[in-house]
Amino acid sequence: MRVGEVVVRTADFRLAYRLLAGLKRRKVRCAHLERDTPLPPSTRVWIASHAEVEAAADPLGIGATLESVESAIDRALRLVSQGGKVRQLTFGIDPGPRPGLAWMGDGRVLGTNQFESVDSTIDQICFLTSDIEHVDMTVRIGDGSPTISNRLANICLARGIPVERVDERRTSEGLHRNQHHASAVRIASIEGQPIVSKQPVKPTHGEVKEIQRLSRIQSGGRVTVSQRLARSVAVGRISMEEAIGRQLERMSY
Repeated sequence: MRVGEVVVRTADFRLAYRLLAGLKRRKVRCAHLERDTPLPPSTRVWIASHAEVEAAADPLGIGATLESVESAIDRALRLVSQGGKVRQLTFGIDPGPRPGLAWMGDGRVLGTNQFESVDSTIDQICFLTSDIEHVDMTVRIGDGSPTISNRLANICLARGIPVERVDERRTSEGLHRNQHHASAVRIASIEGQPIVSKQPVKPTHGEVKEIQRLSRIQSGGRVTVSQRLARSVAVGRISMEEAIGRQLERMSY
């Protein structure tokens, strides 16, 4: 992508800062111009506030707010890409209590994020699937954290989403612990084994111990949830916050 194909042109300093930071994270070389500065000839799309885009009446303009920065960047990159339509939309999930998610269009990273739950991760995938025009799509899930991985797969299957399992040993080399975004990108990049049937959801001893460890961290050291509560968190019956609350209630009696 050449410099100037994507331009940030807004008088809103906070909006400009977030747009430029988001484009930099995605390694997109862009230009930043004052609101009334003429666009370079190479400009394919420019981003500003909704009011600025409406005032310009320019079809190349994309309106954004502080809350919609990422989706505005997604739209801009799609317009710059061939025909504005993605042929292959691929999601990669690094499973864990806070799943990491990456989404790619025809091999280009469009975005990454981390979520607080399995359900919110799948909800975001469904939102992006409806928001990004595409031909085919696949969700690839790492095989770490087996219970959470299986829960993610089962929800995808229930929603009719094609899903694959990826060997995480092929994705973790050279990564530091907790680099969930980078792991999710690598998972999205590797073809996995299709999952076509419902997967068993049974927490391992290690997963239970990990949830207990995280409960100590999340509660500021006040409490460690019981194994029974940890299993309930692992299978999605309750959230970590609910488990900590119940454990604290028991301790108060």
